[in-house]
Amino acid sequence: MNRKKLPIGIQTFAKIREDNYYYVDKTAFALRMIEEGTAYFLSRPRRFGKSLFLDTLAELLAGNEALFRGLHCHNKWDWNVKYPVIRISFAEGIMESRANLDARIHRILAENERLLGIAKDEGDIPDRFIALIQAAAAKFGQRAVILVDEYDKPILDNLTSPGLALEMRDGLRNLYSVIKGQDAHIKFAMLTGVSKFSKVNIFSGLNNLSDITLDAEYSNICGYTDADVDTVFAPELEGLDREKIRHWYNGYNWRGEAVYNPFDLLLLFQKREFRSFWFETGTPTFLVDMLTERKVYLPAFLEMQSSSELISAFEVGDISTEALMFQSGYLTIASEENLGDDIMFTLTYPNREVRGALTGNILGRWVENPQQAVQSRFALYKALEANDFERIREIFFSLYASIPNDWFRKNNIDRFEGYYASVFYAIFAALGLDIVPEDVNNRGKLDMAVKFNGQVYLFEFKVVEDKAEGKALAQIKEKKYADKYRSLRQPIHLVGVEFSKKERNVTGFAVESLG
Repeated sequence: MNRKKLPIGIQTFAKIREDNYYYVDKTAFALRMIEEGTAYFLSRPRRFGKSLFLDTLAELLAGNEALFRGLHCHNKWDWNVKYPVIRISFAEGIMESRANLDARIHRILAENERLLGIAKDEGDIPDRFIALIQAAAAKFGQRAVILVDEYDKPILDNLTSPGLALEMRDGLRNLYSVIKGQDAHIKFAMLTGVSKFSKVNIFSGLNNLSDITLDAEYSNICGYTDADVDTVFAPELEGLDREKIRHWYNGYNWRGEAVYNPFDLLLLFQKREFRSFWFETGTPTFLVDMLTERKVYLPAFLEMQSSSELISAFEVGDISTEALMFQSGYLTIASEENLGDDIMFTLTYPNREVRGALTGNILGRWVENPQQAVQSRFALYKALEANDFERIREIFFSLYASIPNDWFRKNNIDRFEGYYASVFYAIFAALGLDIVPEDVNNRGKLDMAVKFNGQVYLFEFKVVEDKAEGKALAQIKEKKYADKYRSLRQPIHLVGVEFSKKERNVTGFAVESLG
């Protein structure tokens, strides 16, 4: 099998097609959208191929036939028709004022005027955009195409300054509001970004946009499917564990076929090692800060219920945890259920990379010395391999001791048991172990089960006022939590962990091992 170049970070369709790079054919989606509608909106996390898809649309609608030979659309498109394409992108740089944003928009419009050979207009932003659309349609004898990439980035870059973020929102609305009024002069329009802000607040009446974010038939419009990996990238698979690739990187789902993040796979094929490539490229600081501030119970992310309205509710100053986690790619749809006229989604981590990297990052933020959190993870892994429970107790005692007392005061923690359990869970999850938090049987709910190295560890957490009372281990035995695991015929270890409110640390760590 012939190997091709890996298109790492390449968002230019022509370069991929002309320079022998791998390409996953997405032109069937492009044809369907053009045939069935005129204006679309798509939200996907960063580095998922949104820019490449828009560039593919631009080349298709501009009639650059040579680039599409051998692809799905080639014999299904009229290459004699060429539409004027207006491209707007906010992907580059950070704008720190409304004046910077307005200046950027004027430069973008000027560049489109130059590329389309249209006389420069001196009006304000709406008038200039209107003039550009109408002049392009008149010159080419075809209605214009408008493609907007990273439509929301000026807002997202300023979320930690709500006042400035609102100014950016108003500036973008000043631009986007033109699209609705110029419908008669527009053949096709598409806006993409990471977040889904309210149409009322940013699109100002642009109600003709078809939002395909949660349409099952478009779930894999961006990203690579399992079939893509096994066919297009077959030459790259030799020497790599195929099931481990799925476990680490597959699982992003928008109610249809699950996909891989392209950035992860391409770097895996280049580096030939499993790492958190996507996560390391820029997890927003404000996300980890927000999760810490809201005292989120981390195990809840393995199975979080939400509605379609809630995961789509993204507004400056009013961002739900579910919406931020889902839209940024840290949670994905695991299943859905119709409840009357409503749809209830169950969200979870998409894969090993996200679960391990995010929980490890949060853990590092909770302790005074992030390096200690990293060292604790490695030490825990070795202690588990040796079943050295005294060493495990020492690791957690040291870890909790490193959390500054001021952290408790600032965060006003009332649910001590949930907080301690979150820290405990985070260090296991960061190792990528097989974890079942809040495991239920017919007698109750175990706090955490861990499967590792052919053995099962059952953890129960209790908060006591001062000294250990032995209640945690007693509850595991009383509720017979081990029974559902006996059929595995593996050693089972019952671990009762007790935390002292007074000492703010582990005071009880009782272990009983079963055959």
